[in-house]
Amino acid sequence: MGCEARRARYYSKIIIMTDKIIIGLVGEIASGKDTVVEYLIKKYQATAHKFSTPLRDVLKRLYLDVSRENMQEVSRILREKFGQNLLAKVITEDVRNDSNKIVVVNGIRRFADIQYLKDLPEFKLVHINTDARICYERLIKRRENVDDTNKTFEQFQRDHEAETEKEIAEVAKSASYSINNNGTLEELYQQIDGIVNKL
Repeated sequence: MGCEARRARYYSKIIIMTDKIIIGLVGEIASGKDTVVEYLIKKYQATAHKFSTPLRDVLKRLYLDVSRENMQEVSRILREKFGQNLLAKVITEDVRNDSNKIVVVNGIRRFADIQYLKDLPEFKLVHINTDARICYERLIKRRENVDDTNKTFEQFQRDHEAETEKEIAEVAKSASYSINNNGTLEELYQQIDGIVNKL
């Protein structure tokens, strides 16, 4: 292969790399992160990675309830044993190996979660901002975890005091973009489109 051909291949690889968009989502429980992911997948053919996926896999393999409490406990044990940035390493490698043009990272909760992601030039953190009462109503309706269905609003508020949830508000302050998700789906979608167009 000639010098010019090699140079052309090299620059084409750079273009492909810089065209990649990595969107990290941070937000309180049931703020609408999954809805944002679903829209990005459907409209933009994005791929998604979620911090809770390895935790759910462990619980299912052990035939334990996939409850919020169990996921928080498994997360705490793994991070205490193998380092606070364990899941951050896993997700960052998954994202780095994902060749899709738009990649979404869902469920960012701690600064340790973005320890490596923030070093990727394509990474942008997006905060999903939703009122607590709206989050609670959505949580009850979606029934994602076995312990959410009959939860009271007071119990929901206590969930935010868990070790895994305490940093969310501070991490959100470092976001490049913020989405208000107190309105309709159409309003949410318009905000997502606006961010994608900017990126």
